[in-house]
Amino acid sequence: MSETDKKIKSPVPPGGMLRREMFTAERARVYAELVAKNGGTQLMSEEAREASRKAIEAEVPPGADVWVFGYGSLMWNPAILVAESRKAEIRGYHRQFCLTLGLGRGTPDKPGLMLGLDRGGACVGVAHRIAAKDVASELAILWYREMLSGAYTPRWLNAVLAEFGPAKVLAFVINRANPRYEPRVPEETMAQRIAASEGIFGTNRDYLYRTVRHLRELGIADGPMHRLERRVRMLANEPAATTEGD
Repeated sequence: MSETDKKIKSPVPPGGMLRREMFTAERARVYAELVAKNGGTQLMSEEAREASRKAIEAEVPPGADVWVFGYGSLMWNPAILVAESRKAEIRGYHRQFCLTLGLGRGTPDKPGLMLGLDRGGACVGVAHRIAAKDVASELAILWYREMLSGAYTPRWLNAVLAEFGPAKVLAFVINRANPRYEPRVPEETMAQRIAASEGIFGTNRDYLYRTVRHLRELGIADGPMHRLERRVRMLANEPAATTEGD
């Protein structure tokens, strides 16, 4: 393992769960070095990332809380200070494995796939509320987490929150202009890639399994992600999931 790989992996606890202290300017530079070494898609510059964050932060009214919508790992591993979390639904976007992954839970030789919010349909996920006093610090962490490569675009979307009602949520939707965007990946190809891909944060299939497990906790018993999980488990020769977990 190279020194760059060690710098990336060393703060990652067992299971690949992310921690807030991982998202810093120094770590972003380490990722940039690794991507450049492997010939991957160039990351956003620090200046562009900051400009993007400040533009969104400027739209937050003084003293207001911010709701952040999670549809993948943000649901079960937000790694930010959360005041409360609620089941939420947005319309006009759906959850889809459409982002190629050559780092983290994949490699350049065996790239995995990450979830994005793509156009059309609807999506049930989790809205996390960031208290007003924490907005500046937690948006900074989110931008190092979600906006490292520019594969996502931050947008304010309309959502309906359980036992709360309509609310504006900050969501990171797929940037269709990014080179890592992979539209219309056949389901069998998707399953094969997820089943085989692994990186310094763990397996790609674990990311899928955790997402599906959380969907079950939200009351979604079956759907496209569940069907994909069943196929991935068959390919990986792993036992079927149970309602209690994997």
